[in-house]
Amino acid sequence: MGKERKGLIRAVVDTNVFISATLHEGPASKLLSYWQRGRFIYLISKQILEEYIKVLSYPKFRLTEEEIKWIIWEELLPYVETVKIKIPVSAIKTDPSDNIFLSTAVESKASFIISEDRHLLVLKEYQDVQIVRIRDFFHLIEEGNTSA
Repeated sequence: MGKERKGLIRAVVDTNVFISATLHEGPASKLLSYWQRGRFIYLISKQILEEYIKVLSYPKFRLTEEEIKWIIWEELLPYVETVKIKIPVSAIKTDPSDNIFLSTAVESKASFIISEDRHLLVLKEYQDVQIVRIRDFFHLIEEGNTSA
């Protein structure tokens, strides 16, 4: 976990994209194979991990504790680079919980935040971090654009 891979896109994944990639069939599920095959560097902080676990625990997903542990310990953690947030960001006032994605991205020198959240997408960019929809991120990966 956390090995440096030069030349790869460094990205933070918003909760809604993570949930879609791990729980739903469809275009977002392609992201799961991308992070597990090392097509980009998936950056995560303790705060993001806690958010993922909280959302996976929502009754609407009907996941057992064992299923949640499996998603986190088998599908996610072996493939991520962990980041410690030293200076929290508070740029989003309308939904402050989204600031953890900005904080993690800035701290880790990410190039992208992958999101479908309007509070993040409206920013388009924050301190040299581009905020993109999943389809735009796929386009970058598939073009082999690693110098972003």
